[in-house]
Amino acid sequence: MAVSPPQVFAIDLGTSGLKAALVAADGTVTGWAERPVPLRVLPGGGAEQDPLAWWTALGQVAADLGRDHPEQLRAVTTVCASTQGEGTIAVDTHGDPLTPCITWLDMRGAPHLRRQFGGFPAYQGMSVRRIARWLRLTGGMPSPTGKDPAAHMLFVRDTLPQVYARTATFLNVLDWINLKLTGRTVATVDSILTSWVTDNRRPGDIRYSPALVTDCGIDADKLPPIVACTEVIGTLTPAAAAHLDLPTTVRVVAGSIDNTAAAIGAGTTGDNEPHLYVGTSSWIAAHVPRKKTDIAAGIAAVPCAIDDRYLMTALQATAGANLTWLRDKIVEYDDPLLGAGRVSRDEGSIFDAFDTIIPTVPPGANGVLYTPWLYGERAPVDDANLRAGFFNISLDTNRSDLLRAVFEGVAFNTRWLLGSVDRFLGAPVTSMAITGGGALSDSWCQIFADVLGVEIRRDAQPLAVNARGAGWIGAVGTGQLTFADIPDLMRTDRVFAPDPAHRPGYDEIFDVYRELHNRLAPVYRRLNRRWKIR
Repeated sequence: MAVSPPQVFAIDLGTSGLKAALVAADGTVTGWAERPVPLRVLPGGGAEQDPLAWWTALGQVAADLGRDHPEQLRAVTTVCASTQGEGTIAVDTHGDPLTPCITWLDMRGAPHLRRQFGGFPAYQGMSVRRIARWLRLTGGMPSPTGKDPAAHMLFVRDTLPQVYARTATFLNVLDWINLKLTGRTVATVDSILTSWVTDNRRPGDIRYSPALVTDCGIDADKLPPIVACTEVIGTLTPAAAAHLDLPTTVRVVAGSIDNTAAAIGAGTTGDNEPHLYVGTSSWIAAHVPRKKTDIAAGIAAVPCAIDDRYLMTALQATAGANLTWLRDKIVEYDDPLLGAGRVSRDEGSIFDAFDTIIPTVPPGANGVLYTPWLYGERAPVDDANLRAGFFNISLDTNRSDLLRAVFEGVAFNTRWLLGSVDRFLGAPVTSMAITGGGALSDSWCQIFADVLGVEIRRDAQPLAVNARGAGWIGAVGTGQLTFADIPDLMRTDRVFAPDPAHRPGYDEIFDVYRELHNRLAPVYRRLNRRWKIR
């Protein structure tokens, strides 16, 4: 029997659950295990997860991989993680969490952000002078929605002063996982970004800005040291090694947050090569050679895993979350409409069921239009008050129409975003890789191609993109390959070409979509002021 090549134990911790895979340097993904992780949505815009639940889930998936793929697990030389970003955990001097993770969906810090950074003149409650400095040094600025660690930390400081006093360090999700793995407290160049305290003007030398740290309202000693995503930060502690059933000699590479890892896992490591990730949230991202910011659209080029490049990231707040909502809140689990879903709730079964239905409805969903803003929006507008809605429902409308409208609504929002991406990159995007769980749907891939008017190239293993990205970052960090090698290792299973016959109709609907936003944004602002309605 052939000996297994060296493997990276790749961790993929998302909002919905923790996954792990064994990844070789050539991108081969052997083994796959996952466990769900609960998300608690709280009144007033709160959204939390239990870090200890992540750690428990990690031990469970490691046991699954050891049982199903013992040879490959024995070949593990490296651990590397990709995680959800923009979460905040206060830890004590022992590294134990003092708070739940305040996740990227949590908006409770918004008023504290405005109090800390207000001034005259102001934009969205924050001093224009401060905004100018953030843009110059970091390339971005805190989200007025309060969804960044910059706001999360202030929320802890102001509402939990006893916890703040005991806090040794504030860590992002990735940072806490790395602390548990190695006993070392660090942040990566991308995990620290949305604390908005770093000088990012030289991509290979990301460092704290003394002026931004002084101004942030958080004690400087509560911020962790910064390392590159590809840095080997240590080896497994005895406790972590026992938890994963791996040797203590296994090295840990710092890894990255999910959009950074996806840009590597999608094979798009060259300049201006975009990918579309469709998961709970969605984004378009591409590596670029220079730091740049589009203030109006909320798009910035920020530090990433490739140390001489930046990653342009344009984020939509909810994409696949709209389908989860539709499945769980509108189409009941045992509904005959789902067919395959009665056997299994996994994403593949759900998309198989939905893909049977969508082709029965013509493009345009028989006149029904859906806006996918279930939890506000980030780009191309940053507005926490926006909400989802169906429009133009009639007595003839059925659930199949609503289903297609949801798929198309996410695609229309992506088209809205793509216009800003085209301007940012300096040329229209004509071809784009698609990955993430949403890429499992043939129908959705074709809808994206038709609505966007671009070629869509599907990742052969879209669910593995973050784990594969973590695997490749780990392999680069331990010298097994370079980022330039990755495009030739990427596998595509199908290309979806836009159907020109559908373009005129989608163009007209898109104009209406934009008009709906313009007219409804003030209405949502009135309804959801202070998040009295979630």
